[in-house]
Order: sequence, then structure tokens, then C-alpha cells
Amino acid sequence: MSEMDYESRLLSADYLPEDEGDNPLRPRTLAEYVGQEKVKSNLSVYISAARLRNEPLDHVLLYGPPGLGKTTLSSIIATEMGVNFRITSGPALERPGDLAAMLTNLEQGDVLFIDEIHRLPRTVEEILYPAMEDFAIDLINGKGQGASSIHLPLPKFTLIGATTRAGQLSAPLRDRFGVICRLEMYTPEELASIVRRSAGILQIACDTDGALEIASRSRGTPRIANRLLKRVRDFAQVMNNGAITAEVAQEALDRMEIDELGLDMIDRRMLAAMIQHYGGGPVGLDTLAAMIGEESITIEDVYEPYLMQLGFIGRTPRGRVVLPAAYEHLGLKPAGNPYQQTTLDV
Repeated sequence: MSEMDYESRLLSADYLPEDEGDNPLRPRTLAEYVGQEKVKSNLSVYISAARLRNEPLDHVLLYGPPGLGKTTLSSIIATEMGVNFRITSGPALERPGDLAAMLTNLEQGDVLFIDEIHRLPRTVEEILYPAMEDFAIDLINGKGQGASSIHLPLPKFTLIGATTRAGQLSAPLRDRFGVICRLEMYTPEELASIVRRSAGILQIACDTDGALEIASRSRGTPRIANRLLKRVRDFAQVMNNGAITAEVAQEALDRMEIDELGLDMIDRRMLAAMIQHYGGGPVGLDTLAAMIGEESITIEDVYEPYLMQLGFIGRTPRGRVVLPAAYEHLGLKPAGNPYQQTTLDV
């Protein structure tokens, strides 16, 4: 893997191998969970009420960009409810029988977490409807004239679905969730608190300024902040006896080519290509993907949301355009492209 590929993966909010398994940096309770105050406050009420009634929590849908803590929050809900936590994903449930096997192995009150729930096959989704509403499923055994229907009652459970694309959920599935929560991007101050907490767990000396330097380059995402903390730790151990200060963090992140706003080489290359080859746009998504050698879905899910949040690019009916803030960040002068005046989509 080239150095450029490695750096781009560092700033990806998708899972890397180091993020898997029993991650000690994951908070275990709502009190330990930093940020998302509105979501936490409401979930605390829903959980307390369900426990007072001695009932399972209503089904929960968590949506938002990757890396914000949807899986962690789901695990916390199960812990706060005092029940088992079962985890799977939409692509893993290929056939109705796969989901039926998961559901029939649940115990009363258990939490079933389905990541990427928008990718559930339609045949599997049809099985999920009665399971969520009536806590029962009907399966067809056999084929033709000898086929018979089997009615299987299920224990009352809580389904938690997580998705980065809530708009791709079918209306019947979305309407069956009683609790719908959107997770927002984190502020640098919230991320700095997460970095300080993680540093303590990893037994890394990290001062406030060092944590804030890492946080400010983490694209508003805790998963990226924790990943950068581990890489900055390597530099700190070699350069500063293991202590992370603002100066050490700045030098380490500069050497990883992650700038002060959290843009990496791919981000800057994409903006520069749009400016140099197309005068800042508009540029079609497929053209942009071919130009920088990335897949269209990667641009849409990984790079584009953060650049749009910064006000660096915008969407128009004719394609993507580079906005003045990006020119200023790159130290370039706007080209005066007339298409820059195109009304942006909202």
C-alpha cells in the first residue's frame, strides 16, 4: 500500500482492523459517552421509562455519518437495559432464514443491532415487519402443494438499526421505529474530551492543547480522533518521551499530511483537480471519481460530506463546484468561472 493510500485510510470513518474487537476505548455507559447531548438526554428518559414498566425499549433507528458512535451507543443501550446485545449487519442477512435464525435465538428484552440496515434485501425486510410489530414471524416450509406456513412467536425484543443513508430506508421499515435519532458531527472541544479520555485509557501523557490539536484535524469524528491519537503517540514516544503536546501533535500530523482542517492528500487533490481541469466546476460525480481514481460511492460517503460541511464544495444541478472558501484554504485565486454562480442544491 502506498503512503498516499495509507494516509487516506487514516481519515476514513469506515472500520479498520484496529477498530474491531473488544475496543477498550469504547464507552460502556451513557455517562461515559461524550457528545450527542440531545440524543443521550432523550434516550436516558426512554430507557428509564422502559425499565420502570419492565418492558423492552421501543425499536430505535440511529442515523448519521460513519464513525460517530452508532454501534457504541447501541451497545450502551443494551448495557443500560441490562440485556444481551446481538449484532449483525444488513449485507450479512442474505436470506429470510438468516434473520429467522437470529430472531429465534433472542431472549426476552434482548437488543438486536443491525448495522447498515438500509442494505437489507427486500425479502428479508418483509420478514422483519411482523417481527417488529407482532413479535412473530411466518415462514413457508416446502414448495408447491405441499407447502405449509409455520407461525413462530418471538420473545419481545428491541431492534436497533443503524444507517448512514436514512433516505434509502423504505417507508414501511422506517415507520416501525418508535425512536429515531440523528447523530451529529462532533465539535473540536467534544473531540478533545474524547482524546483526553482515550489517552488516559491508553496510558498516554496528553495535555489539553495536544488533545485539541488532534481533535481539530479529526473531521468531527471520534473514530478518526482515536486513530490519529494512536499514530501521534508513535511520534511522541520517539520525539518527546511519550508525551503529546501541541507541538508534537502538529509536527506528527503535518508529517502525515493532514492539515489544520483535517484535509488529507486525497481531499486536496480532488479540489485541485476540479480547479485546474474544470475551472472549479461544475463536475459530474462519475467524472470526478475517474479523475482522482476513487469510486463514486466513496466520494459521496467519505470525502464529500466533510468538504460540504466546511463550505468547500457544493452540489448544483450540473455537478459539483468548488466554493470560495476552498480557494482561500488552498491559497488559490478563484478563476471567475461563470458556473460558480449556479444555484446550489439544498
